[in-house]
Parts: sequence; C-alpha cells; structure tokens
Amino acid sequence: MTIQTMYELNVLTRRKFLSRCAGCSAAAACLGINFPTLSAAADPPASDKVRVRLVYSHISPEKPTWPNRGYDYESRKKELTAKLQQACPYAEFLPVTVQNSDEAKKVLEADREVDGYLVYMVGLWTGAPRTIAASGKPTIFVDDLYSGSGEFLIEYAAAKRQGLRVAGVSSSRFQDVADAVKTLDCLKRLRSSVIVDITARDPGETGKAIQQVFGTPVHQVSAEEVTEAFNQASPAGAKDRARQWIQDAERVVEPSTAEIEKSAAMYMALESVLEKNRSQAVTIDCLSLLYGGKLPAYPCLGLFQLNNDGKVGACEADLRSTVTMLLMTYLTGRPGYISDPVVDTARNQIIYAHCVSTNKVFGPTGPANPYHIRNHSEDRKGAVVRSLMPLGEMTTTLEFDPVRKEVVMHQARTVANVDEDRACRTKLAAEVPDAQKLLSEWDRWGWHRVTFYGDWKRQVENVAALTGFKITHEG
Repeated sequence: MTIQTMYELNVLTRRKFLSRCAGCSAAAACLGINFPTLSAAADPPASDKVRVRLVYSHISPEKPTWPNRGYDYESRKKELTAKLQQACPYAEFLPVTVQNSDEAKKVLEADREVDGYLVYMVGLWTGAPRTIAASGKPTIFVDDLYSGSGEFLIEYAAAKRQGLRVAGVSSSRFQDVADAVKTLDCLKRLRSSVIVDITARDPGETGKAIQQVFGTPVHQVSAEEVTEAFNQASPAGAKDRARQWIQDAERVVEPSTAEIEKSAAMYMALESVLEKNRSQAVTIDCLSLLYGGKLPAYPCLGLFQLNNDGKVGACEADLRSTVTMLLMTYLTGRPGYISDPVVDTARNQIIYAHCVSTNKVFGPTGPANPYHIRNHSEDRKGAVVRSLMPLGEMTTTLEFDPVRKEVVMHQARTVANVDEDRACRTKLAAEVPDAQKLLSEWDRWGWHRVTFYGDWKRQVENVAALTGFKITHEG
C-alpha cells in the first residue's frame, strides 16, 4: 500500500454526512413536482456550499424503454440523491425531475443562482440533457448505466463537438460522479478567492484573464508594504517559527540560525499581507526584488510553509502557475510544486527542480517527508528547502493558461530525489514513457510547470470541459 493510498483511506474515514437535500419551490411550482417542505427563515445566512441543480431525466415508467417498463424511478432517485449527499458534503443539491425538453426549459427559467447542473440520465429519450447543456452553465452528464446510456452517448458527444461546457461520467464507480461534482465546488471557490501579486510589474493580460475566466481578482502589492510588515513581525514569533523549521528538518546545511529567523519574519509578513487582502494565494517577484535590494529576506521558507498549510505560495510572480496551484489545491486538497524542469532522455526522466517546495505532498493532514534547509542555489544566499519527496508515486504536472484558455499536462512516476549541487535545491526525478516527446511545448508555455502527487488526469479533463479549456497532453 502506497503512502498516497493510506492517506486517501484516512480521508475517507473522516468524511461525515454534512448536508441534506434542498428543493426549489420555483421549479416545483412550474412543473407541479412535490419537494420536501423546508422551514422558512427570514434572511437565512448565505451558504458557502456549491449549489447544484440535480436534474433526473426519464420518461414515464408506463412506456417501454430502458431500463424497463414499470421501472421504479422514484426509489432509484432517492438512492442516488442520498449517495450524492454523503459523497459531496460541500454541495447543496437541488433535485428535480424532467421528462421532456419543455420541462427542462422551465427549470432553466426558474433557476437564478445555481453554480451548475448535474444531469442524471436514469432513463431514455427526454431531450432534456441537450436543452440544459445549451444554457451555457457548467453541466455534468451522468449515465446511470443500462438506463440512460443511449441518450448519454449521443448527447455528450454532440455537446463536446459543439464546444459546450459539458463534462461526462459513464462509470460504475460512483466516486467518478463525486469527482465531477467536486469540479463545480472548485470553480465556485475560485470565484470567492483572491491572489496577491507582490511585484513592481503590471500583472498584464494574465492577471485580467484570471479574473475574467475564473472570477479570481489579482491584488498587486508593493515590496515596500511587505518590508513594512517584515519590520513589524514579532522577533519572538520569528524565533519560534525558525526553531520549529530547524527542529523538523533532517539537517541544516549552510544557513545560519539568524538567516532562518529572517526567513521566518518574512513568512509572518506574507501571512499579514494575505490576511489584509483576504487572500488564499500569494506570488512574489522574489529574484527581481531581492537582487534589486527591495526585499529584506528570501521568501522561500515562507512559501514552503504556506503550501504545507493548505494555502498557495508561488515564486517569481508567476500568475499562471499561481492560479494553477490554487485551482488544483481546491480540487485535490494537495499543494502544488512549481518547478523549472530538466529532461533526461537517456533515462526517460523529467527532473522537477526548484528552491520552493513542500514536504506535505498529500495535503496538510497527510504524512510529512524529510527536508534539508539549504541556501538559495543561484547566489548561495538566504534559506530554502530541499524536500526529499516520496518515490514510486504517480504525479500529474500541468499549467492552466487563462489567456489562451488552454491547459498543458503530462504524468510521471517519481523515482529519485537527485543529489546534485548544480541548479535548484529540490530535484524530484520522475519517469515517463518517452522523454523525447516532452521537448515540444516549452516555447509556448515557458519553463515552469506545477506538479501534484496523484493521478488527476480525469479531474483536470473535467475542469477543462466545464471551463471551455483546450487540453494539450505533452509527452
């Protein structure tokens, strides 16, 4: 059993049933469908849950069709709704049944603030899935196998051909449905998030595209503001944080205790800036600002800690990698590792190299791997981490580009933590089938990639489908 598997089993044991089904009175009124009555309350608190219109599509059970004449649709719908509620406690499901396209149109007209549609085809030939997909809202088609298969296959293929924002699930594994719903939750969380960009440069079209495509504003913050927060950091707090980093490290190589304490004060400054901006993610133009004498310390250990804690800390003011990290952290619960890769075709390996990393690759509550505290590679100054990441694990490496609405992705299995003095301190080597094929996309995408532990290929495809992104599978 791999570390990844043990962690996922632990997550499953901690899941609880946290939500209940909610009806939509407007849709019920227009369709004449009975929903459970919910107690009314004036000015109810706003829910943070993703609101999903759960559409069951089938014709009358009196008609001969798949699954069969006289089929007990009501029992099946109750069963599926209960399973969805248990598997997706972060979602509020609004169930409704439609038997034709006209009823589907009425649901669309009645809906005001839903985040997406989950169309569960428990029967055949209603025409409703096509109507809902055409609405432009993020839509997930699900085939209840041996029940809605014909309509699912035709309508999903048609939706993809037309470029509609539709993901499809045709699987006997119910977790695949839950994974697709998680995508809707991820996109909702992006809309309520903020990215802090610490730089003197204009965020440019990437910053604008992040807000336009994902609804995530980018707040530009000056180095002067960070330096002020650094100067106000508690010396005692910085000593405590530095002491913890040193204690947890397998070894400290070059940096002095005083240098690590400066890094701790910088971490506290970043935390202060995030809190002030109500932000979940920060990227910093570290090299330019440091070499220009505008930052008092390297931020690398602080970014390491943010990533361990479930937030996003990204270097080099790389907004594209930052939004990739934020999106995937919401989707997977795991931090991303941004890197400058090296490709070794002789060994069919790609080596992910950087001086900012994480040692909690399976998430904040997962196991920690060993790390060393080193100086920064290029100038031999400051304090950074060399993380000795788990081996024998599948990884998914990618970049979302909100300007072009494209995502590039490859997968590899980790095989070594390279001990080499040249280049960045953390060097995670991973094996691919043919490294030569990895050499073709770097001019369009730049040097950076973001790596996540786990096989997230299908989930990334769901995100792409629901946002209208094109996927390029490199390697």
